[in-house]
Amino acid sequence: MKIVDVVCAKGRTGFYFDDQRAIKAGAEHDGFTYLGQPITPGFKAVRQAGEAVSVMIILEDGQIAYGDCAAVQYSGTGGRDPLFLAEDFIPVIEKMIKPRLVGRELVSFKQLAEEIDNLHDENGKRIHTALRYGVTQAILDAVAKAKKQLMCEVIAAEYNTQVSDKEIAIFTQSGDDRYNNVDKMIIKHAEVLPHGLINNVREKLGENGELLVEYVKWLRDRVAKLRTTADYAPVLHIDVYGTIGLAFNNDIDRMVEYFRKLEQAAAPLTLRIEGPVDVEDRDKQIAVLAEITSRLRRENIRVEIVADEWCNTYEDIKEFADKGAGDMLQIKTPDLGGINNIIESVLYCKQKGVGAYQGGTCNETDRSAQVCVHIAMATQPVQMLAKPGMGVDEGYMIVYNEMQRILAVRKARKSA
Repeated sequence: MKIVDVVCAKGRTGFYFDDQRAIKAGAEHDGFTYLGQPITPGFKAVRQAGEAVSVMIILEDGQIAYGDCAAVQYSGTGGRDPLFLAEDFIPVIEKMIKPRLVGRELVSFKQLAEEIDNLHDENGKRIHTALRYGVTQAILDAVAKAKKQLMCEVIAAEYNTQVSDKEIAIFTQSGDDRYNNVDKMIIKHAEVLPHGLINNVREKLGENGELLVEYVKWLRDRVAKLRTTADYAPVLHIDVYGTIGLAFNNDIDRMVEYFRKLEQAAAPLTLRIEGPVDVEDRDKQIAVLAEITSRLRRENIRVEIVADEWCNTYEDIKEFADKGAGDMLQIKTPDLGGINNIIESVLYCKQKGVGAYQGGTCNETDRSAQVCVHIAMATQPVQMLAKPGMGVDEGYMIVYNEMQRILAVRKARKSA
């Protein structure tokens, strides 16, 4: 089966692009948006609508496969590629990618995805991560349609894995509405919750961490109050954006004792803390997370550490996994470029005995989320993110429903 055309459409994402530099510099909230001027190149406002490009691959039998190019909320910072605007990058697809795909036989996803993922522009720079992300999604869908298989089945065949016969745990994110949204999560029996967005010491963590301790206690009690079955015991997973390090001056001893308090506040539920510190250097980040992780294990403090910042690429993930820098690593899907790297990252974490969290961003699309479900079902990470958006219901619905479709189709095939 050959590719006969590649067509692009401008799209919207499930959230927004935010200028992180301007926000950190003090841009003030004004309703749902921000006041002040943007700082990061490419931004026209501190908060602006998220954009995507839907890449459609036309097969010779008339079938249409597609994937969505999208980038994270805080684009253009932390070593990431610049702001991803559809009008800037559709011409790149037309000029550089379409000629490489039209006429190609759809034999191997892995081979064609790796070719696109390693594509460089005329200046010798690798093409934007969002382009690699979306185009490789479309390639996976195209190969699946050519072979009359599910996308997860193509991955399993090419990477020698087994498609899961049960759901992967879904992690829901609350945004700043960290109380009402938790009720939604509990009602829907989300397996992992609530993310929490604890990104400010004074307002959300507390100068001595006291606000987060109270919030964890509230989560524990809210689960007990609202659950409808006695066996519902979700994992509490909270992203603190380095604020624990800020509050305790990166003092390992003080942080370890604080984790003991958090463990007690969460009991009997399992607690994961994502991004406890951010020392703004990859090698230093690996060292401090490895030390915290090993200390908690030695002292039998049952809080799991999740790495996020500075763990952006497949190469980063290998370094964090090799050094034991966290009990779990977030694989932030758009930052890895080609989805072949997501697959390899999950498999590497599993090989090293490190928890794989197949994450992403609120600023993705329904399509990128659906394709990520197929990746998760084929590679079986510990959990995957409900996405896009911050409203809980929409992202959870998209991920949960795609997972159930896969399970139902494969079960029906086996019965037949």
